[in-house]
Amino acid sequence: MTRPGLVARVLIDSPLPQLDHLFDYSIPDELAGIARPGVRVRVPLRSAGRVADGYLIEVLEPAEPAADPEALSGLDAGSDFRGALSPIESVVSAAQVLTPEVWELARRVADRASGNASDVIRLAVPPRQVRVEKAWLAGRAADADVAGAGTATVEAATQADPAACATPAGWACADYPTGTLDTAVAAHARLCVAAVPDLRLLPDGQTVGHWALTLAELAVASLTVGQSAILVVPDYRDQDQVQAALDLLAPAGSVSRVDARQPNADRYRAFLAALAPAPRIVLGNRSAVYAPAANLGLIALFDDGDPLHGEPLSPYVHARDAALVRQGQSGCALVFLGHSRTVEVQRLVELGWLTAVHPERSRHPRVIPTDFQSEPDQQARAARIPTAAWRAAKEALAHGPVLVQVASPGYAPMLACQSCKKAARCTTCQGPLALAAKNSTPSCRWCGALAANWSCVHCEGRALRVVTLGTGRTAEELGRAFPGARIIIADGEHPLQHLGDAPALVIATRGAEPIPTGGYRAILLLDGERMLARESLRVGEDCLRWWCNAAALAAPGAAVVLVGVGGLVARALNSWQPEMLAASELADRRQLKFPPAVRAASVTGTDADVAAALADLSGMDGVDVLGPVGTEDALVRAIVRLPYASGDEVARALKAAIVRNAARRRRPKGAAFRPAPTLKVRFDDPELL
Repeated sequence: MTRPGLVARVLIDSPLPQLDHLFDYSIPDELAGIARPGVRVRVPLRSAGRVADGYLIEVLEPAEPAADPEALSGLDAGSDFRGALSPIESVVSAAQVLTPEVWELARRVADRASGNASDVIRLAVPPRQVRVEKAWLAGRAADADVAGAGTATVEAATQADPAACATPAGWACADYPTGTLDTAVAAHARLCVAAVPDLRLLPDGQTVGHWALTLAELAVASLTVGQSAILVVPDYRDQDQVQAALDLLAPAGSVSRVDARQPNADRYRAFLAALAPAPRIVLGNRSAVYAPAANLGLIALFDDGDPLHGEPLSPYVHARDAALVRQGQSGCALVFLGHSRTVEVQRLVELGWLTAVHPERSRHPRVIPTDFQSEPDQQARAARIPTAAWRAAKEALAHGPVLVQVASPGYAPMLACQSCKKAARCTTCQGPLALAAKNSTPSCRWCGALAANWSCVHCEGRALRVVTLGTGRTAEELGRAFPGARIIIADGEHPLQHLGDAPALVIATRGAEPIPTGGYRAILLLDGERMLARESLRVGEDCLRWWCNAAALAAPGAAVVLVGVGGLVARALNSWQPEMLAASELADRRQLKFPPAVRAASVTGTDADVAAALADLSGMDGVDVLGPVGTEDALVRAIVRLPYASGDEVARALKAAIVRNAARRRRPKGAAFRPAPTLKVRFDDPELL
């Protein structure tokens, strides 16, 4: 009797939850040489000649036939299926793009969030670029031939040389106590690091934040000991700063940048380079946390509170949570770096899982909250820019650039009825009306419809008044107040990354501030009350993060004026102790059982589907349910609160409910469409409460 061939276990690339497990296929003899774990494959799927894409996860020996049926249990050396297996249709490419570590990470992350592993792998492995992949495979084959002849391979030639990776003495990491950042990688430390609010001028003339040099030095230290590093930052502006620092410190060819703004070919080329066995530095946005990295020694995240670290696609896993899971698997060093501290990181610090590290010498901006100053004139206190702020801007403008941070872009982002003061709404979609320019026709911010003949639905008034001022209107007013001054607008429509040291008034929205040479001579933080009025559990934390990041751009000794804000947020910014606010927020949330004191998940669907899913959670220790309540789209939503220790059990139960719901909604025989699943589960939703 001939021995059957090997068995391939394949993960099908599909969003259907009922397909989120491994399928067994036989490997034809002609594909045995290239059907290896990690390659892309195409496999038959049930009937009607359908073929699906997937990844070959592992190759097993076939199950041996057994005379005793009871002896079939407990086999772990091969596939436990003893029927006839369908063969793999084809191997798409010989490139092993899915490494075992990334597969294990994807599986763990998906299970933790009741999601599909294929959705996570879609973030980890970029779409295939055939020409780039063929060139990469040809290069690896040539390197193998050269290595076989006894010559050093290209990978070995580009591997980091410890002598070339020496960190310059007296630079960023030297600003922290000895035995903290300088030994973080070697000690596999888990750190929460307070960034130094300072700017550094590189030899090539580019100005970067002190934090960017800190990340670069940590990554280079990882290369020095022969280990890879993954650096995760919110957006391309931050990536450019870290890239400039790495260009100075890291060996040539040792950095792979994974950027969503890159052309597909460049991104796939960088991904393939990260598959090499030589240690590398991987720099990118939130998806970089899933990048392949040989012998991982460091994962570092900057500004983990930025919403850009949150994944908007299923299973909605935050980059911080993925980094925590990956650190637990690999045992590498983990660093959270930022000018402020999130409540999630504060919880880990209080548990002792992270160690807080501060600069050895306290250097922070001179923050002046106007609420801490006495102003006898009531009108002056109510002014958008108080007298002290005007004076600081006027004096600083003679020496260099001055930053004015505002809440919104545009000219007048919110209008109201002049008569009744009610918010002006679009008659088409009920969206808010705004002015794009001084003499423009009001238009809807949602649908773009013009409101030329607008009338108020409350009082039938036709006159509009400006409620909030954007960058355009602020620039217009400051231009009149400072005649002859150069006015620069920096927002989403007018991006600007770098600025010289010439005098200028820079009106910028939060997060869009350009980096000046030498720092801003003064910074005015306006619209603070409006920013804090947003309905969100994280509003105080977000505002403090925005203001800390802006204040970090100040020149030494420059005034940072916080207008119209008092209380704990202003005190934390004034003393440059953001952990003060994080600790207070965490204490309040523990009393209220709000995240991150507990985990929370939203369960949305029809009344019957939600009830069936919640029934599986009854009796679990520490799990309680809020709701369900109706939503705008005729569905209901319930909020499940659970202790972290019950996270895996609850996630498994909710995933089972999702699979049952999706399996019931198969396309009826002869029907033209499949009813969409109505049950949706999202863990750790930042806007849940």
